[in-house]
Amino acid sequence: MILGVVLAGGLSTRFGSDKALAELDGRTLISRAVEALSAWCDKVVIAGRKEGSETGTTRCIPDWPRAGMGPLGGIAAGLRHAQGEGYSSIITCGVDSVALPSDLLSELSPPPAYLETQPVIGHWNVETADAVAAILQSEGRHSMLAFAKSVDARAVTAASTPANINTPADLAAMEQK
Repeated sequence: MILGVVLAGGLSTRFGSDKALAELDGRTLISRAVEALSAWCDKVVIAGRKEGSETGTTRCIPDWPRAGMGPLGGIAAGLRHAQGEGYSSIITCGVDSVALPSDLLSELSPPPAYLETQPVIGHWNVETADAVAAILQSEGRHSMLAFAKSVDARAVTAASTPANINTPADLAAMEQK
């Protein structure tokens, strides 16, 4: 079983407001991310938020070990949740990852693997939970690439690159497509 984890614990400082609730073509970015992961996953959770999508049906989990740890805090939370619920792996994406490739699951399987251009989009087996916890509890570099390297994850080059919306200008450019 695969758990989808939307990474939504960022501060949206470059965006200037809560990016998760920004709308693209009348739908929030967070609802788009949940829907995208639902295509490949048995269940989807949102890491790093107290409130989920507008439907309120998606469970939210806090980042681990605490808020403010970046994407790795959401991945650690997702992996810990997945272990407790009996999942074998998780697929992660940022709340601002728009237009994920339709073949994402096959491209990122078997785990561990991530999209080379956006390492937060990845497929991680639950056995990697200890590695991400060790990184987050260390004085070393708390980066996605450090985590990926520590678990020998494959970098995958996708045929199409998902959008990564960091600013209102990025969102406006997506609306023009």
